[in-house]
Amino acid sequence: MANESKKRVLIYRLGSLGDTVVALPALHLVERAYPNAERRMLTNIPVNSKAPAAEAILRGTGLVHGYLSYKVGTRSLRELASLWWQLARWRPQVVVYLAAFRSEAAVVRDSRFFSLCGIRSQVGVPLTRPMQENLPGEGGLEPEASRLARNLSELGDGLVDDPESWDLRLTEVERARAREALAAAGEMPVIAVSVGTKVQSKDWGAENWRNLLRELAVAAKGHALVLCGAAEEFAASEAAAAGWLEAGGTLTINLCGKLTPRESAAVFERARMFLGHDSGPMHLAAAVQTPCVAIFAARNRPRVWFPYGRQHKVIYHQVDCWGCGLETCVVERKKCITSITVAEVMAAVRDVLGKS
Repeated sequence: MANESKKRVLIYRLGSLGDTVVALPALHLVERAYPNAERRMLTNIPVNSKAPAAEAILRGTGLVHGYLSYKVGTRSLRELASLWWQLARWRPQVVVYLAAFRSEAAVVRDSRFFSLCGIRSQVGVPLTRPMQENLPGEGGLEPEASRLARNLSELGDGLVDDPESWDLRLTEVERARAREALAAAGEMPVIAVSVGTKVQSKDWGAENWRNLLRELAVAAKGHALVLCGAAEEFAASEAAAAGWLEAGGTLTINLCGKLTPRESAAVFERARMFLGHDSGPMHLAAAVQTPCVAIFAARNRPRVWFPYGRQHKVIYHQVDCWGCGLETCVVERKKCITSITVAEVMAAVRDVLGKS
């Protein structure tokens, strides 16, 4: 009853596409906990042209009603004063902390800032070691979506295993746009592919993608290939799709830069399978319950950022330098991801296609 009386709730969540998608169960929980509140999100200004803002993913869901943004890491007193003024003027009664753990000092600083803004109630602030870490569990470390929901346990059960907790609430307009984009495929089943990534250390390599799609065209005769991603990934997607066409693949549809993230999710919803890197599009595909074959670098710890669900296949080589966190890998030459072979990925693809 106390939660239902709250009228203004601030949600603190940083990141871009994938970070927003893995927070969906937590956002659905916040909606259930504060059904009568206006919920605004404090988030970051995107730092990369390929990185859509949180609003582009959550628009129209009703999970969030408004957005405030700032530059992450700013030390500008003017920018911080402006943010303080916006929050103090709006007067949120609760802040729900969904930012990834950075350091204890940074978390304490965040908490003090929210207190200075007059926010008395703070939920999910990771001030203890268990709240900061992805705990060991069945099959490896706890997924990030589960950690976020666990930190909000005072609000209720995050229901992370329930598909409805991942619901993007796609509209009929967005689904119609997906049907229009896939019209050339007619009744052909579709395989969705995203070869792009913002991070050099996650890139499997153009030649691997071309060779993989060459083999996929033989294994998946009668399918159409649809490529999704940012506009900057159009040319790389065309180069990869050349392998598909060389092997007699029937049809390719390159939608890079032509759809919003939510329209891309509607395309993935119609696909038999999604194939891609550890990326935002992969998380979108998992959210709409499409089986994924995901090619992972070992820069992050295993399972934390894997697509959520049991229907996926993840290829991850835990080399000696795993967990490095590097965005650019030069010394080790990305051995974690470049050691993944086309044959390994094709074995996973055949398994998923057989089950779907």
